[in-house]
Amino acid sequence: MSSSFSTQRPWPLWLLATITALWLTAVGNIALWQSLNALPEVSGLRGVLFMFGFGTFVAAILTALLALLAWPWVFKPVAIFLLLSAASATHFMLAYSVVIDSSMLLNVLHTDVKEATDLMSIRFAVTMLAVGIAPAWWLWKRSITPQQPVRWLKRVTQNLATLMVALVVAALSLFLIFQDFASIMRNHKDVRYRINPLNSLYAVGRIVADAIPRVQQPMQAIGTDAKLGPSYTAQSRPPMLILVVGETARAANFSLGGYGRDTNPQLQALAKEGNLVWFGNVMSCGTNTQASVPCMFSHHGKDVHESKSGRFENLLDVLQHAGLAVVWLDNQSGCKGVCDRVPNTVTRDLTDPALCKDGECLDGIMLKQLASQLDALSPERRARGTVVVLHQMGSHGPAYYKRSPDSLKLFQPECTSNALQSCSREALVNAYDNTLRYTDRFLADAVAWLGAQPADTSLLYVSDHGESLGENNLYLHGLPYALAPKEQKHVPWVTWLSPALQKRLALSPACLNKQADQALTHDNLFHSVLGLMDVQTDVYQPALDAYRTCRTDSVK
Repeated sequence: MSSSFSTQRPWPLWLLATITALWLTAVGNIALWQSLNALPEVSGLRGVLFMFGFGTFVAAILTALLALLAWPWVFKPVAIFLLLSAASATHFMLAYSVVIDSSMLLNVLHTDVKEATDLMSIRFAVTMLAVGIAPAWWLWKRSITPQQPVRWLKRVTQNLATLMVALVVAALSLFLIFQDFASIMRNHKDVRYRINPLNSLYAVGRIVADAIPRVQQPMQAIGTDAKLGPSYTAQSRPPMLILVVGETARAANFSLGGYGRDTNPQLQALAKEGNLVWFGNVMSCGTNTQASVPCMFSHHGKDVHESKSGRFENLLDVLQHAGLAVVWLDNQSGCKGVCDRVPNTVTRDLTDPALCKDGECLDGIMLKQLASQLDALSPERRARGTVVVLHQMGSHGPAYYKRSPDSLKLFQPECTSNALQSCSREALVNAYDNTLRYTDRFLADAVAWLGAQPADTSLLYVSDHGESLGENNLYLHGLPYALAPKEQKHVPWVTWLSPALQKRLALSPACLNKQADQALTHDNLFHSVLGLMDVQTDVYQPALDAYRTCRTDSVK
């Protein structure tokens, strides 16, 4: 016979399910075993016994899951999908020390092709081949015991028997290690997000459970009572605000906040003029773009926003209700639904020899496109006032070196790989700090652009989340908020106010600078923007307006 005996011999599905579960447990959970081995509680003979018992528990649960799916035409596709997804998760957990939860999975689902390409590497290919593709190929080549209509009862019996045995083994192993298991899960919550691929399956379940009721509910309007405040009375020039949504910028690396490197020379020059304010104690409402951006523009605040199942309008809708012109320019992977009801455009796919190469544009392309985008807005609304939102590519990793032009790569040597662990700490930080130098230039250019406009102008910059740069062997971002280090949550907030706007609102930068250490979060953004634009509505909460205490009573 031309084929080997092993490929011709029918394999019982219960055996293939068990083998697949054992492979996923032993190889697909390398990141889990590595993290457990590093814990001080898992040491000595007791640690070895715990690892063995925990591994048995995971293998038994996976076997039970696969036993439910042990049907011809179903088992192989599902098992292969689990193998490939486990391999992918293994790579990212090992390479960047991320964990897989619902927010991380949502972030992945909303990642576009260009961002995904930045994450590809030789290491990724090797991990996928060794952990996922090779066992998937082996499984695909196995011949399965044929399904016969008269044997359906036997199939059910076999699946149920496999399921029951697996559950008994799982219960027994958990019983034997329960004391250590409970302690570790309580003290090291990240471990539960590393059980592969159960972490991904749980995350999918959470996403579906949260999405179904949300989708079924109609969009709820907010701020329909919004109106323009007293500063608009007999105005000679309309106000204009540029709101820059930063990407992956962490406050710790801003020289405005005391960082030892000169990452903000342009902004520091503006600060010396007395028109710029640095808020240095600001926390994000998420650790990834998918979570943070909708939360930033919500009137609910972090805690309520995360718990609400309904769909609500956001800050941009309220500004439009007040009669202002609003436009969103995106150089990222989309606005995550925030800009769906306002004029918006994506700029990162444009072609420009000075600002774009390799299918990606620097953030400066948004300023170049801004005039034409404003011309397309309603003249009546622009005459009242304009809010422009610029969504940066900013410091998005891991390919930091792509986010700054050659002219601003001050810090050398620079990491030019997306395999961050292969770079030295110095080169990695250099590449990241160069992105902040470019953001500094971009913001200064935006201020210069505003200076040429016939309007009372201001600029507000705040990042969506921070970034880990190898601290405690963590890279990138996206850890569950409760587990994430400060580097992923502490973000910059910069405000520039033209003298004309200061006079219009009787708002003093000197006063604001005295309060620059006040504790702020993304919860403050909604109300602070309404305050800067002097929009009055019942959803506005003065206590959350970061600028209110430095305005006179006449316009509060």
